[in-house]
Amino acid sequence: MTLVKEYIRREIKETKILLRCIPATVVTLFVVSVICMNLLANKTLYQNEWLALDGGILISWLSFMCMDVVTKHFGPKASNKISVLAAGINLLTCLIFFVASIIPSNANDYAAFNGIFGGTWFILLGSTVAFLSSACINNILNWSIGKAFKKNPDGKMAFAAQSYISTFIGQFCDNFIFSVIVFVFFAPVFWDGFCWTYLQCATCALTGAIAELIMEIAFSPIGFRLVRNWKKNSVGKEYLDYISEGR
Repeated sequence: MTLVKEYIRREIKETKILLRCIPATVVTLFVVSVICMNLLANKTLYQNEWLALDGGILISWLSFMCMDVVTKHFGPKASNKISVLAAGINLLTCLIFFVASIIPSNANDYAAFNGIFGGTWFILLGSTVAFLSSACINNILNWSIGKAFKKNPDGKMAFAAQSYISTFIGQFCDNFIFSVIVFVFFAPVFWDGFCWTYLQCATCALTGAIAELIMEIAFSPIGFRLVRNWKKNSVGKEYLDYISEGR
């Protein structure tokens, strides 16, 4: 029991230091992108016999770019913690939206507002499970790939390989897990028979991963310059020193 308490105490202290060290802009963009993904996932943008895309693909690339930047500079454990934080804030936001949607009002017809912001519990479940699973996959894979670049681990090639490969695989897992949970398991029951096939889920995941990878490639130079600037200015030194000393 003493060891468990000590571990919890150490993790709490480490998390507090981490939150002081990561630049607020990145954390803010990350959290907002996660919240937006949850809302946009309510709309199917395109669907045919073998392909289906939901609105989440428009913003999910930003979440993964933020994770890649944090993982590169602070490590996968730090990125996983920020991912859990983002998921927690998203759940709190959804709760507030739900409360707002069920409060009656005679000022106007808010059926559309309530339908969107009231949310759907199984979409929230699917997005949360998919996001946390893919975040861990992305962060660990990103860090592992970086270890292979021993000669120039901080170069453009290393950053590109880490970001592109981890993003593609992570995005595929995110899209596929979410699609299966929401559109295969729950949608047929709660949406009058509407559903996707496993093939549509796979092609959606693949197409979405490709689309999001293209966005990642387009904006990765910004992420690379950001990481380089962080290192140059010793951003997060307190946290990096803390974990390197193994306290």
